[in-house]
Amino acid sequence: MRALLVANPAATTTSARTRDVLTHALASEMKLEAVTTEYRGHARDLGRKAAHEGVDLVVALGGDGTVNEVVNGLLHEGPDPERLPRLAVVPGGSTNVFARALGLPNDSVEATGALLDALREQRERTVGLGLAAGTPGTEDESVPARWFTFCAGFGFDAGVVGRVEQRRERGKRSTHALYVRQLMRQFWEEPNRRRGTITLEQPGADPVTDLVLSIVCNTSPWTYLGNRPLYASPEASFDTALDVLALDRLSTPAVARYATQLLTSTPERGPHGKHAVSLHDLTDFTLHSKVPLPFQMDGDHLGLRTSVRFTGVRRALRVIV
Repeated sequence: MRALLVANPAATTTSARTRDVLTHALASEMKLEAVTTEYRGHARDLGRKAAHEGVDLVVALGGDGTVNEVVNGLLHEGPDPERLPRLAVVPGGSTNVFARALGLPNDSVEATGALLDALREQRERTVGLGLAAGTPGTEDESVPARWFTFCAGFGFDAGVVGRVEQRRERGKRSTHALYVRQLMRQFWEEPNRRRGTITLEQPGADPVTDLVLSIVCNTSPWTYLGNRPLYASPEASFDTALDVLALDRLSTPAVARYATQLLTSTPERGPHGKHAVSLHDLTDFTLHSKVPLPFQMDGDHLGLRTSVRFTGVRRALRVIV
């Protein structure tokens, strides 16, 4: 088996020694080329090259950002599960939502052992992915399409992600406490929290207007707070299209209620109430905003957008589990 290991040297929870041990373990089972990423987008370029060269397996060692780049490289010319290399993930970030949603251990050494077992037993599954692009006929129509593995956000939650990234660029460590602090700051400085600017449109349905927050989920849970899974859209699955949780108000009482519901959410029940909109298994929809808003995918802040078109693509990529 020809395999490519794409390792992010800046991954939060792995050291150079850990990467060396993992590389040797994988190389003992396959013909392995190991490459350490050197710049933003390098993992995407490596994934694209692996797809063109007919590599059998690409292993992403890093956090959700590294996985997202590899996936976008693999699917550069579109999904083709039978032809494209299979993907394997060894978690090395602070949260590792995609890997954990697949049922993998959150420890990189344990995940490597699980990966080797899965390869010997030929365990794999085909997962659906989300695709986001600029909307035709809007000022964002030239924004290229990009795949995401577990979530995207337009509005409030993307603003939180952007704040966290700014702090990390200043040397702060990515911790759950950092996310909570930036969430509170985003809340107090959010100008549209009482009347939103987002409209959700989908074919054959009335538009949903005045949304403040819109979270698009490709799987469940949405994210983790330490070891606690948070279920924004409990029905979301790698086997269906996309789910949406949206809120049309972020007043102090509303935030207290929905934050509590999120912290106590389960696989059977997520946030709910008169200000919450939950939509399941959407294949095609668009989010528009009257003003530019922050946008994120798989925890990566992508700047401000006014309109994003989403597509849920079933059976897009084969993954080792």
